[in-house]
Amino acid sequence: MNVPENLLYTDEHEWVKIDNAIATIGITDYAQGELGDIVFIEFPNLNSKFKKGESMGTIEAVKTVSDIYMPISGKIVELNDALNDRPETVNNNPFNNGWMLRVQITDMDEVSELMNSKQYITFIS
Repeated sequence: MNVPENLLYTDEHEWVKIDNAIATIGITDYAQGELGDIVFIEFPNLNSKFKKGESMGTIEAVKTVSDIYMPISGKIVELNDALNDRPETVNNNPFNNGWMLRVQITDMDEVSELMNSKQYITFIS
């Protein structure tokens, strides 16, 4: 299982990459494996604001539908529209082309609540 060391993680199996005050968010390799073949992603609206822990969309797989939770409070500033036509990219490449959205972080203190790669590996073991 792939758990890149340069990312942060949540107990809802999202990954977060922070560049300045912008967080790129996706689901982990573990999560995509548990979901199975992903067939549809319901994105939030651009510029909508969410608090940490709020459901901001859903991810539909052949087996199930699961909520996507906001790992950090902020405003949606970019969506990976390529996933509308090719949601299976999340299965094939969850950490690169399979990113889902970018968020302008509104509470940088919440970053310290995310897990590093070692903590996440322990969490899923």
